[in-house]
Amino acid sequence: MPTLALSVPSSPSLLDETLNVVARRYRVPANASASAATLQASPATALVLTIEQARAALARGDAPAPAIREAFIGGLARMIREALRDESADPVFQAMLLRHRTPVIREYASLAAHAERDRRVIHATVNAIAHPAKQQRETSEPRREALAQLHASASSEAWSALDEIARRLIVIDTQEGADSPRRRSLAQLLENPALQRLRRLEALTADERVRHYQSLWARLGPRPGSSVAVARGLSAKQRGVAVEALASRALDALARRLNDTERAFASYRVVNSMRVPASIPASHERAKTEWDVVLLRQARTSDQNAAWDVCLLVEAKASADSATTDFPRLLRGLELLAHAGRDSVYPFRTQQGTVHLSGASLRALRTDEASLARTVLYCSDAPAETAPRLLSAASRMQLLSAAASLEFAGALVDGRDADANDLEPVWHQLLISPRWHAVLNQYATLRQVRELMVHAQDLQAAIGVAAGDG
Repeated sequence: MPTLALSVPSSPSLLDETLNVVARRYRVPANASASAATLQASPATALVLTIEQARAALARGDAPAPAIREAFIGGLARMIREALRDESADPVFQAMLLRHRTPVIREYASLAAHAERDRRVIHATVNAIAHPAKQQRETSEPRREALAQLHASASSEAWSALDEIARRLIVIDTQEGADSPRRRSLAQLLENPALQRLRRLEALTADERVRHYQSLWARLGPRPGSSVAVARGLSAKQRGVAVEALASRALDALARRLNDTERAFASYRVVNSMRVPASIPASHERAKTEWDVVLLRQARTSDQNAAWDVCLLVEAKASADSATTDFPRLLRGLELLAHAGRDSVYPFRTQQGTVHLSGASLRALRTDEASLARTVLYCSDAPAETAPRLLSAASRMQLLSAAASLEFAGALVDGRDADANDLEPVWHQLLISPRWHAVLNQYATLRQVRELMVHAQDLQAAIGVAAGDG
């Protein structure tokens, strides 16, 4: 439990003991070399070890030894070669390499990155001109038919056809003396840079190199928004709901035990989907603003409207990797809560109704490792991996997509001499660039997240052990 401004007792022993005895089946060794020694020495694993050695040296105020630099460069070179090998080729890396080396693919990728916004602009413009309601009010059959075609071409994202229909509609309107405002709107549509970009994107998709680039990305899974992607998203959401239910049951059991042992001076309850109010004076951007399961405590006082205090924040995750990805947002969420006013009371909406939390309780939340161990749990029902992936997918991609890495890979593909020392700029970026901070600290973050992660069954079992059930 966090150190909070609570009434007696300030640190419930049952809660502390539960957190102390709960099994940590997802834990990885504090020392990366100990973890790496139990796994096959893959290039990614070797990189984790050297990156952690570099981080530890910097933390001591020392410069990493030349041997660490050489091990990093050699490990990165091996990982790049592995990503290009036919039997283990990485489609994402291959796609990034194609984009780096092929101007037409870089143009396509740049246009595709803004395509969704451009589509919204053109759809809105076309609706203003040719919405079905406007079509019904049109008295001229040729104009009504052209308006319907214009709207249909936007709906089907046939951008070249849309351009052609808009031009034909201008001619029809001119010949039939139709209203000039619509002609001006059509002219503005044709001149809109968003339409020009969409037409260029449409043309580029016919290029064989672009099609190969698309096929590489398609190997990663269904296109966002497709029926398959929607079905997978729904399945993942259902899995998350199931894990949250397991965590809720465990915390409900803990709350009942705490109520039995502390009935004279406190009461406990569990809430779900606790949403942070906008009234907390800090930025909510990129911070966790909804907490899955929360254990709350209320001191027994004569005040019937006494505020509740936060005891434990639990996030339900379907996998250990998803917890690691979530961790930066969780830390920002705690920092947001800690901006609460000490003497204020805040209304939080939950599935069980609105609960009022003490600002002093929220303000006491901290993000240092010791405080997190008393305040936060990640809860899952996933089996523990026998060989956990030590290099995160995000860190791996950042290493592979560095300009020097792509140049090195291009030399390999072309059959040119590829000197691993050309990867030294990545090493220097790792040590000094804020953009590489997450990669430099990624094993330390992984270890910390795994320390906070428990299996739902283990949490339930720990409550009984802490309560002395034998």
